Amino acid sequence: MEGLSVGVRRRSVVAAAAWLPFVGASTSCTGGPEPVRGPATDLLEGRDWAHFAGAKPTSAGVRITRLDRRITRQDGGGGQPNPPVNLRGPHLVFRGAVRIEARLRRTDDTDAYLHLYGETPVVYDEWRQEPRGVRIGVAGGRVRFDRWDGDSDRPAATRTFAGDFGEDVRLAVEVRGSGLVLEADGTVLGTFAGRDVFGHGRVWFGADAQGDGEGWTLGELRALPLGRGRMAVQNAPGLEVPRSTDALRDLAADLERPIRLGTALAAGPLLTDGAYRRTAGEEFSMLTPENDFKPQFVQPRRGVFAFEEGDTLVAFAEANGMQVHAHTLVWFEALPAWMRAEMTDADRRRVMTDHIRAVAGHFRGRVAEWDVVNEPMSDEDEDYTNGNLGVRPHLWFEAMGERYIDIAFRTAREADPHAVLYLNEYGVEEDGPRWDALLALLIRLRGRGVPIDGVGFQNHEYTAGDRTDPEAFRRKVRALAGLGLKARVSEMDVLVGDGAEDEDVQARQFAGKLAVCTEEPNCTSFSTWGFTDRYGSTADIRTYPPGPGNALPWDPAYEAKPAYWALRDVLDR
Repeated sequence: MEGLSVGVRRRSVVAAAAWLPFVGASTSCTGGPEPVRGPATDLLEGRDWAHFAGAKPTSAGVRITRLDRRITRQDGGGGQPNPPVNLRGPHLVFRGAVRIEARLRRTDDTDAYLHLYGETPVVYDEWRQEPRGVRIGVAGGRVRFDRWDGDSDRPAATRTFAGDFGEDVRLAVEVRGSGLVLEADGTVLGTFAGRDVFGHGRVWFGADAQGDGEGWTLGELRALPLGRGRMAVQNAPGLEVPRSTDALRDLAADLERPIRLGTALAAGPLLTDGAYRRTAGEEFSMLTPENDFKPQFVQPRRGVFAFEEGDTLVAFAEANGMQVHAHTLVWFEALPAWMRAEMTDADRRRVMTDHIRAVAGHFRGRVAEWDVVNEPMSDEDEDYTNGNLGVRPHLWFEAMGERYIDIAFRTAREADPHAVLYLNEYGVEEDGPRWDALLALLIRLRGRGVPIDGVGFQNHEYTAGDRTDPEAFRRKVRALAGLGLKARVSEMDVLVGDGAEDEDVQARQFAGKLAVCTEEPNCTSFSTWGFTDRYGSTADIRTYPPGPGNALPWDPAYEAKPAYWALRDVLDR
């Protein structure tokens, strides 16, 4: 257990929270006099809270709606909390000591929380890396304090304080050297060991509503320096990226038959990592939202939508002359818990079509393409012989049969009439039953007049057995052309070792698939699933820190790898 002194060594190993009650208000956490408070800066008035998921600026403050946003694993289990961060709003940069004050107004049984992040979270594929930060709030009539040290999904320290806390509570946190001082309604509750949570001298803000209520209001939020401390408020960077004319996107646009060069992007690093933002805007002419359009992100509760991160990606595309390939409307993964709950077949159909109408309708006219149905083909051999015709028997199939695909495409066409509509699938680049079943499905869909425009080939290559001959891929693209369908490489990444020979294999695989796409008239775009191993989905996740994979054209330091130069060579022939 931690010792009770706030002067404990920063590198000591701890198992629980340290807390030291204050004795009088005239001494600081280090035993000296209280530091002088500098002028306060308002973090609400005139700041951007309109692009914060679940928030609505009002005359009384910022209204925080309960989202219950969580990230589930591939099997639908888990449910890791994924509260939003106001990345397009203000954040603090400071040196020395600083004080943050907030007023939380509740009108029902909502648990109200303010998050102070020393680093911003990273959402990998179905996992959120929880950063260093603290959370303060009022839950069940008690003040609660949690501290994350950046080494676990769970808080390293938790403390609750009973008291006569009503519906309107003023909270404050002071960052003073190695201590974090917590105050409620003018009374100092205690001091926690800081554990260097704000060691980078930055604070990003988030807010969350939990419990049985619908929400609460952040009535005030301000910050002020203490003693010799210094602070400044920074807003989010602009979305437009200065460009040259010699990037991948430019080479692809100069082809005799131009194609789009794309990548999957996430809103988080786009706003907090300058190298990520510059590379994305410079090199690519199409983006795919990596996670921010998936159901568990945009409709975490039935009828409650959070489009803000998706809106940010679309705004970035618009600012940089990029198209958006939106991903994804219907899938059996990345679903909120309420979508997985038991319901009648009719209600299940209604849930699917309502979701499509709401999401496609929100982005109507702002995205060029949709992955309407993602990964409909089964991984189980029996589904290719038991009458399922290779279609995966998930919750949508169980409610509507194969016709769920028809219904999804027809609904998407009505919701966004001018968008190009795709089915997206993995493991169909090579010959075999999976491809044969997909081709037969496409023939059935075309025969039923389903408004499908094309197929995305994911091209994930994680093992040597996943490597596909480009000529095998070419045959698939041509088969689609025979059906009047477009093709695209939708999510390519090639996981290899760290040796030069491995990276040469990676480069050849990327180049081979791109070459096919440039040569076949119905192949419209080539997209990678991310572009830098710093945030790649093949990272060794659920460990702290995550070990980066080696599957993408840029390394974690944004150095171009042989795969990048191989892509350039194909486009510059």
